[in-house]
Amino acid sequence: MDSKVVSMKEAIAAHVRDGDTVVIEGFTHLICFAAGHEIIRQRRRDLTLARLTPDLVFDQMIGAGCARKLVFSWAGNPGAGSLHAFRRAVESGALEIEEYSHFGMVARLAAGAARLPFGVLRNYMGSDLPAANPRIRTVACPYTGETLATVPALEPDVTIVHAQRADRQGNTQVWGLMGVQKEAAFASKRVVVVVEELVDEAVIRADPNRTLIPGLVVDAVVVEPWGCHPSYAQGHYDRDNDFYVDWEAISKDPGKLQGYLDEFVYGCADRAAYLARMPGLQDRLRARERTCAGVNYGF
Repeated sequence: MDSKVVSMKEAIAAHVRDGDTVVIEGFTHLICFAAGHEIIRQRRRDLTLARLTPDLVFDQMIGAGCARKLVFSWAGNPGAGSLHAFRRAVESGALEIEEYSHFGMVARLAAGAARLPFGVLRNYMGSDLPAANPRIRTVACPYTGETLATVPALEPDVTIVHAQRADRQGNTQVWGLMGVQKEAAFASKRVVVVVEELVDEAVIRADPNRTLIPGLVVDAVVVEPWGCHPSYAQGHYDRDNDFYVDWEAISKDPGKLQGYLDEFVYGCADRAAYLARMPGLQDRLRARERTCAGVNYGF
């Protein structure tokens, strides 16, 4: 089979287009900032950004002018405060928003993955969200008559997932904290997988239960070590909590935000150049060895 391995620049150029609905998934863990930065560098515009918990990566993309709409379930800088580029864009009318609960977004992606028109859930009872979002509706259960909430399926144009490893065909393995990477990938028209390590197919086949996303739904594989920073990749490097705290002051000041983008995004041709601007970072955050016991797949 032909290899799907390409550079980040090639993957974004081929699969992220102006006006697309773009999902960059990962729940605290495995958030692909490297892909977000390349989208900014390629100056994509009018994107609908979708994510359960848009944090710094979407704040940077909104601040860079990439987005016209955000579809989300919570937005903030976890543990530090607001997303100020996001806040300014909403308050100025430059950014449209469409808000759901966490499980509402999960249900949307799960419905998209199953090629169903909508997802069903209970968790809007007593909530003001249906009044704020007319796309949250209700249906009568055909078995009990109970009134249930519904949300429309989400089928992104492109989903970008970061993972620890994949083979050249895109069979992708993840361990540690997970979000809705699998559902987002299966719901999407195009899928870009970004990995810390490219491995032989035999490595994937030796531990099949760890494969979260099969190569059959993957369009491109990008090998980008440290591509999640300031997020983290279990077993590779830790979360850069200092950066999340520092982002509060950066994002609050439009001039500082532009200065950050100029230095660390537009001023860097790729992830290697980005890392070179932060000497000592890799030594500070690199994960220590803690290997789990293997399993016997014999029969």
